[in-house]
Amino acid sequence: MAQINTKCLIIGSGPAGYTAAIYASRANMAPIVLEGPAPGGQLTTTTEVENFPGYPKGITGPQLMDDLRAQAQRFDADLRQGIATAVDFSKRPFAVTVNGSDTVLADTVIIATGASARYLGLPDEQKYLGMGVSACATCDGFFYRNRTVAVVGGGDTACEEALYLASLAEKVYLIVRKPYLRASKVMQQRVFDNPKIQILFNTNTLGLFGDEVVEGAHLVEYAGTDKEDKFDISIDGFFLAIGHKPNTDVFRGQIELDDAGFIVLKGNSSATSVPGVFAAGDVADTVYQQAVVAAGMGCRAALDAERFMLEYPL
Repeated sequence: MAQINTKCLIIGSGPAGYTAAIYASRANMAPIVLEGPAPGGQLTTTTEVENFPGYPKGITGPQLMDDLRAQAQRFDADLRQGIATAVDFSKRPFAVTVNGSDTVLADTVIIATGASARYLGLPDEQKYLGMGVSACATCDGFFYRNRTVAVVGGGDTACEEALYLASLAEKVYLIVRKPYLRASKVMQQRVFDNPKIQILFNTNTLGLFGDEVVEGAHLVEYAGTDKEDKFDISIDGFFLAIGHKPNTDVFRGQIELDDAGFIVLKGNSSATSVPGVFAAGDVADTVYQQAVVAAGMGCRAALDAERFMLEYPL
């Protein structure tokens, strides 16, 4: 079993992890970055990114992450393939087990493991991912101007995304499996009042269809009842708005998490409940969940880690 030491261990890549690596490297902390199972995170599944500063003509998600990764490497961040399979935050240096065998002892830790969008579990979701299927209306809605889209979900997030898409698209279907919306009354009324939004209550998605991109969805109304009715709708985009699951399972019992599993931060900082352990990006962001916000949080986490090391050196 190998054991290595570092001043700063960054768990996770993506905009938060790579930005943290850039700042930590420039602060001479020689960070080690565990890139996780999917280096680059969720953006590697996004085709076009047009709202990240510095790219006036837009850029693909994979290329954006390649650029951030290369910038971290330029400052000699130690990027390694690996997954944190166990952690011990009870004392410093913190011990993190990698791939079930190797151990990293770190003076400080930055958690940037992100959050995974919840999907329905349909094979077609993966087939058309980035080709009409999205879990972020703010990221991809721009590409569906004057077109027809569907949003799955019945909570505040789904209603917000439907309203946002209605400002761009010609028509928005809101597919709701229950006979009612779970969103706040104010949000519900806004949806009901929007002439571009058609709510399909008691409806589930069976699948998607299209030659190379999404062209429609197979739906069923009142599934399993004597009123069951299967039908198709023509759409250009299919948006999932049924929540995100933070990638924090390995940290349970080690740091404070909220009821949904997101890392709780202390005050106006990136500090967690454990001094010396910081968090950045979607893993601790229940509101914005945007690449540029994650990058900013990565910067803050690295600066906080640097200041912590100056105040509490080992």
